[in-house]
Amino acid sequence: MNIKSLLLGSAAALVAVSGARAADAVVVAEPEPMEYVRVCDVYGTGYFYIPGTETCLRVGGYVRFDINGGDLLAGQSDTYNTNARFSLQVSTASETELGTLRTYVETRFNYGNGGNDSAGIRFNAADPFDATDDTGVSLNFAWIQLGGFRVGKDESLFTTFPGYAGNVIKDDQVVPFGPYDTNLISYTADFGNGFSAAVSVEEGNGSDEIDSYVPHVVGGLKYTGGWGGITGVAAYDANNEEFAGKVRVDFTVNDAFSLFVMGGYKTDDGDVEGDQFDFNDGSNFYGNWRGGDDDQANGGDGFAVWAGASYVLTPQATINGQVSYDEGEAFQANLNVSYEVVPGFKITPEVVYANYGSDTDPRRGSSDDDNEFGGVLRFQRSF
Repeated sequence: MNIKSLLLGSAAALVAVSGARAADAVVVAEPEPMEYVRVCDVYGTGYFYIPGTETCLRVGGYVRFDINGGDLLAGQSDTYNTNARFSLQVSTASETELGTLRTYVETRFNYGNGGNDSAGIRFNAADPFDATDDTGVSLNFAWIQLGGFRVGKDESLFTTFPGYAGNVIKDDQVVPFGPYDTNLISYTADFGNGFSAAVSVEEGNGSDEIDSYVPHVVGGLKYTGGWGGITGVAAYDANNEEFAGKVRVDFTVNDAFSLFVMGGYKTDDGDVEGDQFDFNDGSNFYGNWRGGDDDQANGGDGFAVWAGASYVLTPQATINGQVSYDEGEAFQANLNVSYEVVPGFKITPEVVYANYGSDTDPRRGSSDDDNEFGGVLRFQRSF
């Protein structure tokens, strides 16, 4: 064996060994791509896909601070009161073979310095001594909806289907337009071309909660067009065997100016069940405005009328007004200016005039005069 053969053999052996080691080399796997949050704009702004699912989620709400003053603060005089609120709202939506599956939950945390509901954020016409809007926590909504079918905690269809009233803060301080909190089962059908209908069976709340297997029943019809819309709704109070109905007409005059008028009528035999702190106890859960008979709990049979208008003065400022009147001669007028300081933050000053039409009305404020004036200054950050 010569030197040349030895060198060639050694080189071949080294190549073979290197190749074997290369085959056994450890390969570092590349990291799997991360799934970032994806925007879901099918159901509106603010929704995003829950990672790993086809369900869209939105978390929102608002923080609000109200300063109230004037004669309308029942049981309190010579000062103002305040109320702070944090509202947490959570919505989900996804598509199924049976339609859109939705949920909605809203919880409100309140802190106020006024007793007996004197914070005045929203008057509870069924119980004027209810302090749910003062300090405490409330579950205002918790419902599931599949297509047009909805079940859970909601506000009565009698109030929501035609719309509440005007774009004012104290929209039902004197002349309420229906109840709010209830558990319900409802169905809304959209027929197209602007027509829709809805029906709801409801449990009521407080002393107006059903006392048998017969539920309260609400039904409504609606038409919406470019000019505005018209809505009719009727309700049956199963406990008291009373009826109530409302018709609302909305007009869109132009892009800046809109107005509405709504009328209601109720039956009411005034058979009070004995709860002295429930202004509407034993009368009509849905027709909770006053009627024309002063000898009965909330006035017996009677009508009520609400009317209002909104005018967009500038892209930031909107003027809103509302007047209301019932057969018990209660009258209210509101005027405010909603001003958007920056996107998501509004300041709204509002003035209110009220005449309850009765010296014994438990909702009366601190004034000895029939004419009462008040106001509220609201700061709200929505997100």
